[in-house]
Amino acid sequence: MYSVKLSDIIIKMKLTNLTPEVDIASHEISQSDVNRPALQLAGFYDYFDADRAQIIGKVEYTFIENMAPYLKLETFERLFGSKIPCLILARSLEPDEDMIAIAKRHGVPLLQTKLSTSYFLSELTRYLKVELAPSISIHGVLVDVYGEGILIKGESGIGKSEAALELIKRGHRLVADDVVEIKKVSDDTLLGTSPDIIRHFIEVRGIGIVDCKTLFGVESVKESQTIDLIINLTEWDRQKEYDRLGLEEEYDEILGNKVVSHTIPIRPGRNLAIIVESAAINHRQKKMGYNAAVELNNRVTGNLLRRSQERDEENEKL
Repeated sequence: MYSVKLSDIIIKMKLTNLTPEVDIASHEISQSDVNRPALQLAGFYDYFDADRAQIIGKVEYTFIENMAPYLKLETFERLFGSKIPCLILARSLEPDEDMIAIAKRHGVPLLQTKLSTSYFLSELTRYLKVELAPSISIHGVLVDVYGEGILIKGESGIGKSEAALELIKRGHRLVADDVVEIKKVSDDTLLGTSPDIIRHFIEVRGIGIVDCKTLFGVESVKESQTIDLIINLTEWDRQKEYDRLGLEEEYDEILGNKVVSHTIPIRPGRNLAIIVESAAINHRQKKMGYNAAVELNNRVTGNLLRRSQERDEENEKL
């Protein structure tokens, strides 16, 4: 089960801790969904997921303020007694003394943000979905080419890093070299990043380690990138037939998501950087509705059909 430390959330979302006496070191959140406890404040706890972060906005706050004192205490006791991971007040709303005291007694951190409720809820949900997404590490190189995330895979020493270095020289950006950490953000999106320890570094055999950020500037690197296309580099095999038209897409599966892939045979003299650029542009064209292979196939089919009709017409005249 993936989880995010509450201390990391406080730093990332710039939250104010209203209960510093509560130890937050052991508090973690394992649910990407966030809850506004409106029905719970009214006493309805069926299907209540106490593992979610709880957010109180202006509506909930006003409802609490209009409660009778004894009912307010009962509500706080039941809510904080559910062992929720934290309670966050939006719009810089200030909790009363009873809320703070009961939160402390139950060991529930009380946090505060100046952001509006809906905006903060969406930002926190987006952050948690990324952090809690299923992940995997893959050997390869991830580059941003014309806005398309290209994952280059292949055997060690086949030329992945050299191709990435040439792409960087041509104005594209490096995301990760050697190890790519991939997270499944949604059923349609895979997000790739580099491990912190090797971020912005690239290994080139014969030269050694190169710091792309220092050598080529900050515009040559990127922190993360969606994976849109996979290029598998393989040694050229004369006995094997390779796809020359591309009418049918091939796919690689990562964390249950299918990603379009191309197998590129490597021979001396082939410019991998140009091939990767062309693959990226072609993939982008396909997403925009134009497929060059289909267009050529339609032209050839149409031409053959036209010639066949012309022959039939000539035979009829004879």
